[in-house]
Amino acid sequence: MKVRILGVVVLTALILAVAFSVSVPAAPKAGNATALPSPAAAATPAKAAPEEHPEIHDALHALRRAKEHMEHAAHDFGGHRVEALRATDEAIRQLEICLKYDR
Repeated sequence: MKVRILGVVVLTALILAVAFSVSVPAAPKAGNATALPSPAAAATPAKAAPEEHPEIHDALHALRRAKEHMEHAAHDFGGHRVEALRATDEAIRQLEICLKYDR
């Protein structure tokens, strides 16, 4: 019984983490967007672009690790492990679609 509750809590936490990271809008940039860049700023070389959507990539990594742990679990947990694996696969699929949609 304790293992079942733990499994449900872990699955719920993963789903909420993914849902929250997808639903949080990006923060607006500080400063005046219409101001011209200073000559010093124009003279500095451009830095490499940051990774797009690091939260979604982190969530994908966490879901894939969780799936791997569930696949190697010692018990079936009354069929709930199979259902959790299906839900994890669907969450991974949805996040991959999110990343493709953004391009």
